[in-house]
Amino acid sequence: MKYKLGDFVRFVDEKMEGFVTRIIDDEMIGVTGDDDFEIPVPASKVTTVHGYQSAKSDNGPVVADQKIPAAEFKTKGIYLGVVADAKAASVVHFYFINTTDYTLPTTLIAEKQGIDKGEYVGIIPARTNIKIYSAQLADMQLWPKFILNILFYATQGVKLPASLKIEVRFKAKDFAGTKKPLPQLNESGWLIQLDEPDLVIDPQKIKESFFKPAEEKVTVDKPVQEVDLHIEKLHDDHEFLSSVEIFKLQLAHFYKALDAAIVHQLPDITFIHGTGNGTLKNELHKILGKHPKVQTFMDARKEKFGFGATRVILK
Repeated sequence: MKYKLGDFVRFVDEKMEGFVTRIIDDEMIGVTGDDDFEIPVPASKVTTVHGYQSAKSDNGPVVADQKIPAAEFKTKGIYLGVVADAKAASVVHFYFINTTDYTLPTTLIAEKQGIDKGEYVGIIPARTNIKIYSAQLADMQLWPKFILNILFYATQGVKLPASLKIEVRFKAKDFAGTKKPLPQLNESGWLIQLDEPDLVIDPQKIKESFFKPAEEKVTVDKPVQEVDLHIEKLHDDHEFLSSVEIFKLQLAHFYKALDAAIVHQLPDITFIHGTGNGTLKNELHKILGKHPKVQTFMDARKEKFGFGATRVILK
């Protein structure tokens, strides 16, 4: 198959032309014209339009090896850039972008259903980019897993990093973010850094963590079976509290007792809230109705509490 995604072709037997937007198999391709309609056609029935050049060349510029002082030698900045084709938006191109001063012998392997297929092999000079793969964006769920193997080379006297092996399997969420300007390409697209900064490990902090005393275990006291939420039972100087402060104290005590009952796996607990204007009772019932550990709740024994208490059955 001599055609690649993004190639501009013309039909042999018809006055039609367009861009290759799908490689169907070894003999069939999909061509999309100005009407954005993709037509399957035998590869033998189209021909390349001479004189047409893609928006970018497949190969980045070849830069002569230059001696760079070690202090200025750039060691980070290897990216995979994904760009939509300028003419056929349904096609995306993958660019290997090398902004470092290393020369990078690189291979790209596509793994699909346990079978490996070589897609690119080459030497990527310092501060250049090269297109290494193209794909149909609509077929993302069929994309293979990409395996990049990267070696580092430099003629300067610098320490060379260990080789990189990066495996990437793209998902739709990877292309959900906003496009950003890509280095070297003068295009917007999606950018993935392949040489993430090294994880910095502080040996002293690790050492300190070994000798740090264990935190005291938090204990929760077992609550009484009947919890009285009347403010005079919770606070000595309640006469000086506002109604809002009283309500907050009652709710805090309710939450603390309910959590303790759950921790100690009590079958049930009763909250005495009184009748009053019904504000506290209504709020407790609202909370209990949504609590995942509450099986049900009901008015407690009316002969003892009237309508001023709620019994909570826990799961």
